[in-house]
Amino acid sequence: MVDTTPLTRAVEHFADRLRAAPQSRLQRGAAGEALGLARELARWAQEVESPGSEPREMPDAGMFAAADQITVAGNDLALLLTEAGQVEDAVRVVLAAQGRAGV
Repeated sequence: MVDTTPLTRAVEHFADRLRAAPQSRLQRGAAGEALGLARELARWAQEVESPGSEPREMPDAGMFAAADQITVAGNDLALLLTEAGQVEDAVRVVLAAQGRAGV
């Protein structure tokens, strides 16, 4: 079993920063970046869980739900990863999205 703690920590940190961000920052793109990340992580999890099936897109639940959406998608993915390299890749994706979000 692979240790996915680095992924869950990165996701939680990003989510916490989003929750602490002012509404103006969320409106300037941080929430959109988070939704994009949540959708990417969800697609990744779906591909691992059901290769070749048509992925379902995570809906836009609004800017105040973005932190919860990345938390759910990130934790779902963490449950499915089986290799340390996959975890490292996922952490890089989360950190890059957080950097683009500016939080």
